[in-house]
Amino acid sequence: MSRMCELCGKKPMVGSNISHAHNVNKRRFNPNLQRVRALHNGSVKRISVCTSCIKSGLVIKAPKQSVEKRG
Repeated sequence: MSRMCELCGKKPMVGSNISHAHNVNKRRFNPNLQRVRALHNGSVKRISVCTSCIKSGLVIKAPKQSVEKRG
């Protein structure tokens, strides 16, 4: 599974860790992805979306499944 938002396409970015002595190391900035049950193309699917898409209202969450009582 790639670390990419399925709605906006946000991917990891690269940058640098810079210490006080100015030692430079490469690092990755990963997007904050969450697995959400959402309506996607007319059906309920589990998709991984970034939190900015959830907060902006791009994700329509699916209603919870009803559990029938037996007995």
